[in-house]
Amino acid sequence: MPLAQIAARALPLVDLTDLTDDCTEAAIDALAAKAVTPHGAVAAVCVYPRFAAQAKRLLAGTGVKVATVVNFPDGGEDTEAVERETAAALADGADEIDLVMPYAAFMAGRHGFVETQIVRVKRLCGATTLKVILETGRLALPETIRAAADLALAAGADFIKTSTGKVEVNATPEAARIMLAAIRAAGSHAGFKAAGGVRTTAEAGVYLDLADDIMGPGWASPATMRFGASGLLGDLLAQLGTPTTDGDHKTY
Repeated sequence: MPLAQIAARALPLVDLTDLTDDCTEAAIDALAAKAVTPHGAVAAVCVYPRFAAQAKRLLAGTGVKVATVVNFPDGGEDTEAVERETAAALADGADEIDLVMPYAAFMAGRHGFVETQIVRVKRLCGATTLKVILETGRLALPETIRAAADLALAAGADFIKTSTGKVEVNATPEAARIMLAAIRAAGSHAGFKAAGGVRTTAEAGVYLDLADDIMGPGWASPATMRFGASGLLGDLLAQLGTPTTDGDHKTY
């Protein structure tokens, strides 16, 4: 598939992200300004909870959603704190919640605890989209990734997401294949998000090909597939004939 065609498919699937430790209000202004391009809008911006209200205000009327990370990035075990963080983000207008699953607890065999945390956060979210971050680079083994994906889907995840972008190994095609297969096997309407390390149109094309192969052509849409990325948008725009002038910057 020509790169321009891949770019046109991928652009509306982007969750344009700034999760840098030193993110500022000015950076969020700049992020929101990039969200609507000459070739259409991205799906969402993904920001820390403290910026959710600002992003919501800036993007009003654009159709671009505001996604907010919770329990980020370590996947902690204080479920009540995660619930408070989620409730505050929802009150500030977040359209989507990206929850880091307590993956260390999962790897220690505490699957019931992990399921309970996801269920409780989903209960707070209600109809608001909940994306559950598995942190597949830490889960590592295919069977562990599959078990985590199955658990998250059963607990009510609307999307399963590869990574925080904060560890050594983030999104990989191998993890994506496992996660997409879990969605298919569950007969689920849940979506898939590749996050961390997807920086070029060609890399995005690999994931789109996987989605086409496993879920069927036409499955990938903003309702079912996302790319969590910062630098990817610049390359997509370049392939579509609108190069950016400010340069890509890593915002994970």
